[in-house]
Amino acid sequence: MRRLLRFTPLLLLTVGCGVVQSPTSEATDAAREGATKAGRLLDSRRPRTAEEVGRAASGIDGVEVMRVTGTSTHDGKGVDVIVRVSGSAYDKWPDHEKITVTRCFTLRVSPGTESDAVPEGADCPDGAPLTFAPPPAPPRLPYEELRTTLPRVPKDGRVDEAGVRRALAALDLDPKIHTEVKEDGGRVGVLLSVDGNGFDAQDCLLARVTPGATEVRAPPRIQRMPGEGGCTVGNALDPLPLPH
Repeated sequence: MRRLLRFTPLLLLTVGCGVVQSPTSEATDAAREGATKAGRLLDSRRPRTAEEVGRAASGIDGVEVMRVTGTSTHDGKGVDVIVRVSGSAYDKWPDHEKITVTRCFTLRVSPGTESDAVPEGADCPDGAPLTFAPPPAPPRLPYEELRTTLPRVPKDGRVDEAGVRRALAALDLDPKIHTEVKEDGGRVGVLLSVDGNGFDAQDCLLARVTPGATEVRAPPRIQRMPGEGGCTVGNALDPLPLPH
């Protein structure tokens, strides 16, 4: 019994020392957790270019983008982003000093990457963090101009499709704005739209010129989502039911 008691303190000390983590290691773990959260925020099924991914990463609080490689998220292995993140922990002895470290990690952004994947550590590239210009703003759709330019046809008159097209030409629209005109049963429908990304709501305007009424409207957001049919010239001629 005495022999057992003699070794017990040593055993406890060994076990205790085995679970103690240095504050530097704890700070590194905190930095890795920050990089893991950044990976979750970047996770998306939407195709994006390397520049778009880098720009998104640089906008995450506490994250610096040091390098971006790849072409787009859906090409090859996707886009790799080396991010620099800080992490902190407190020295438990003797004076509870705060320890802060800076570490780099590689985030892979692709359809095959799990959102909770733990990022691998990486050597921090030399130089300052990358900066990204803001994305180009989409062209403004001319709601008021379209409303005032389209022809007004008397109730007993006839809608002239060529006149509608001339009105659109007079607007001198941005080349990025697509136009579609369709005549159907004495009515003319108009669609003005800009390219969407296939995931978010698309921007578009609809117009319908009929004898006695000229209407311009923007469909509700839910109808402008991909596959909902809101941004079509058919919706301009025969409006879809409004969502409840």
